Amino acid sequence: MLTYNQMVVLNEISDAEVDRIFRALADATRRDIVRRTLAGEASVSELASAYDMSWAAVQKHVAVLEGAELVTKEARGRERIVRGNPARIQRAQALLDSYEQIWRARVERLDALLAEPN
Repeated sequence: MLTYNQMVVLNEISDAEVDRIFRALADATRRDIVRRTLAGEASVSELASAYDMSWAAVQKHVAVLEGAELVTKEARGRERIVRGNPARIQRAQALLDSYEQIWRARVERLDALLAEPN
């Protein structure tokens, strides 16, 4: 059975938001950018230097993450500073936890049914 908080999480986040979050996290480079920017802010140029791709390609990855609200980007002079958004990551984690509870409850019900004498 889902707790009230788990039901709230499932109802709070729209299907479109879920799609954006998991589509953004489906790419290894974007997951790494999130990891790096949760550890500390970085400019797009600093991020680009860590990958074998152009600045423009990294900027596109950052834009996808920004669209999913997994990172924020702020202009600081000529640089664009990227920061991970821990609150959004926590929402994604809460959503996954809710799904896990649904499946655990289903498996428990199945186990109970299988354990019943015929």
